[in-house]
Amino acid sequence: MAQSVAQPTATTAVPAPLPLKAIAPWAVFFGILMLVLLYFVGAEQGATSVFNGTDVHEWVHDARHLLGFPCH
Repeated sequence: MAQSVAQPTATTAVPAPLPLKAIAPWAVFFGILMLVLLYFVGAEQGATSVFNGTDVHEWVHDARHLLGFPCH
């Protein structure tokens, strides 16, 4: 019985580069989102508090310690 084996071709597909105009709005959006999250994890407490009480602090308490922010 003869078996045929497919041989790989030498051509490779090169993906087209993404233009900066397509990436920039998403990069700005996620950059602002990360800054807001960093604020809530790192500074939402005390004098700079946006919300009254300690609810936000308690929600992000473990993340504060994970990122090295002191809170006690």
